[in-house]
Amino acid sequence: MQAFRNCGLCASGNLLKGRTDFLVARRNMSVLRLSAACVQLLKDKTNVFCSSPVHQRLLRLPEVVRSKAVAFSISSGLCAVPFTQVENLSHESLIRRASCLVTDSANTYLSQTTLALVDAHTQYAKALHTLIALQKRYITSIGKLTPAEEDSIWQVIIGQRVEVSDRLEECKRFESNWMNAIHICELSAEAAYNSGAEHACTATKTNLQVAQSKVEEIRKISREAKKKLAETKAEEIQRMAEYVSSIDINDLEDIPEAYLRED
Repeated sequence: MQAFRNCGLCASGNLLKGRTDFLVARRNMSVLRLSAACVQLLKDKTNVFCSSPVHQRLLRLPEVVRSKAVAFSISSGLCAVPFTQVENLSHESLIRRASCLVTDSANTYLSQTTLALVDAHTQYAKALHTLIALQKRYITSIGKLTPAEEDSIWQVIIGQRVEVSDRLEECKRFESNWMNAIHICELSAEAAYNSGAEHACTATKTNLQVAQSKVEEIRKISREAKKKLAETKAEEIQRMAEYVSSIDINDLEDIPEAYLRED
């Protein structure tokens, strides 16, 4: 800055006086030229940096990324470094995760087997009620049917009994799968509790209670249908006994064979 002021004095018309003033002026001019050279060097370095690929890539960085850049301070060094905390993958945590996966699979298995068992018992109960209706129709028509009509209705009853038997076998098959699912869920709930996954254990136990409740409800419906069928069978036997006792012994040969058979 002293050199610039001296140069300004020269430009204002002040004349050099003496040899000493001349030497001072030369020294100031040297300082001025050195300062200009330094400024030019800094300018060149700045242009090189601005045109470099690194600088261009930095300029293209999104604002969000640049805003999260690590902050530095010249006076105190590193001020803030953002980082993400990594979860501790210990043996306990891995076992806990695995037990949660086991309970999820067990719950899915339980859900599917429960749905299948409930549907099987529903179909079984429907088949029982259909057979009950056929039996009652037969009871009301005892002594009023021809042998051909008698055989026809008994063919329908026998076919429905086969249907009931098939539905019962289906219930037994799905019952076995459902019991396996119950056992697996109980084991998985215990494993989840021992590993520290209490929430998975609680959810599995809740699903067990819901599944057992639904199956018990449909079992009750099936038991009631079987009870009605047994009552209908007893009514049929009583009705046949009354019919046989009401006819003359000589007319027994005219009784259709279906009335005399034991079902």
